[in-house]
Amino acid sequence: MGQAMDRDGGTLDAVRADLAARIAAIDVKAPYTCARDLKPDINQIRLIAHRNGLNPAVTVAHFVDSALSRGEHGALVHGWLGMLGDAIACERQDLTACDAFAAACSVRLAG
Repeated sequence: MGQAMDRDGGTLDAVRADLAARIAAIDVKAPYTCARDLKPDINQIRLIAHRNGLNPAVTVAHFVDSALSRGEHGALVHGWLGMLGDAIACERQDLTACDAFAAACSVRLAG
């Protein structure tokens, strides 16, 4: 079996690797950065995920944005980024997968 292709002809694996690198960069600067300053980076991840059909990642990115809007920072952001990474790596892109990630995010947000 070959690698899945995204709409631009590149591999979905390359998109996932790029998003993982972006998450790692956010994770490094998160302890030293205001929550509102992380929002544009999360929005970029959301847009790239949406463009490439990574639906659970889009769902989680919306929740991360909400958490940042509430002012979550530091170690709390690290946990959110971990969940976002899991969503990016998820092989399933169906509604059930999105619902599962949304439920996990809701519990974390209410936490």
